[in-house]
Amino acid sequence: MKSSQTDSGPILILSAAAGAGHVSAAEALLAAFQEKGVAARHEEVLRLTNPIFKTLYADLYLDLVNKQPDLLGFAYNSLDKPWKFQKRRLALDRLNTGPLKTLLRKERPSVALCTHFLPAEILLYLRQKGDLDTPVGVVITDLDAHALWLYKGVDWYFVAREETKVYLSKLGIPRESVFVTGIPVHPAFGKDRPKRDARTALGLNPDLTTILVVAGGFGVGPIESIVREVRAVRQPAQVVVICGKNAKLEARLKELPQEGAPLTVVGFTRAMAEWMAAADLFVGKAGGLSSAEALARGLALVIVNPIPGQEERNADHFLEEGVAIRCNNLPALSYKIETLLSDPEKMQQMTAKARQFGRPRAAEEIVSIVLGKTGKR
Repeated sequence: MKSSQTDSGPILILSAAAGAGHVSAAEALLAAFQEKGVAARHEEVLRLTNPIFKTLYADLYLDLVNKQPDLLGFAYNSLDKPWKFQKRRLALDRLNTGPLKTLLRKERPSVALCTHFLPAEILLYLRQKGDLDTPVGVVITDLDAHALWLYKGVDWYFVAREETKVYLSKLGIPRESVFVTGIPVHPAFGKDRPKRDARTALGLNPDLTTILVVAGGFGVGPIESIVREVRAVRQPAQVVVICGKNAKLEARLKELPQEGAPLTVVGFTRAMAEWMAAADLFVGKAGGLSSAEALARGLALVIVNPIPGQEERNADHFLEEGVAIRCNNLPALSYKIETLLSDPEKMQQMTAKARQFGRPRAAEEIVSIVLGKTGKR
């Protein structure tokens, strides 16, 4: 890597809106740069591709999550062959990312951090051609490193677990280029917030156990059934559900009868750190970002029907670490939660392990490493 360009262009953080987690991770990194007084910019790259390609990347993903998750899991596992499909994938991506390549050539970023594999691939292609001389960091937003994230020539990999670093090194990626930082969450998750204060500020009962149901950034999955089961829990509790950008789901949930535990329905919010500070228990899928946020707040996880592929792998790690229980059959969900809540010792152990496993300062750590490596402190 040459040094001629490293002080010339902007610091770019590049994401892709194929699921909400990649964008959230990029926003967390942007906030961490801003807290250090360093100028940076976030670009969501699918807007810089042609409409058909964008639809395949974003809309098709959500459609499969909702309607054919098993097919999505099959594709995930079939493509997890390190180094095997790179040439064909690059040919397809090059053909459909003209505006992205134009932007990168024009901006000539001094540093590029990628929270999705698509922009990393294009950056490394342009660098190989000699069009750019930009240090490239790849921030993996799940606990495992799927083959789609693997490239030769990446300057820095930022991963969630030591096991992932070992795996990458076994594949030939230099150990010194892989940093175990955790998945980046917004710096707000690293700021202490007493539960009672958070509940009072959000209009919740400060004295009730609070169960947080998270539908993900796009509000996908059988959320109404999950909410009904959670509200049937017999211990005194209140339920908060975060619907993300799914306004129809939000409207339907607000029309549910007032039966069972008190229910608070929230649409898209940028106050997730506050809602998680108010909660005792996280209920949802095992998405990399939402789970990382919950663990950063020390929440035990109740994983419900994780998406086959990356979320099932995430769930395996969470169960191994003792920070989660898993429910695969929705009619048993209230029973599973009741059993956990009626065992305060187990809840305390899981909460303690969640705090140990969570990495609330991952974004700041990544930013500090990058600034140190590029001499931009």
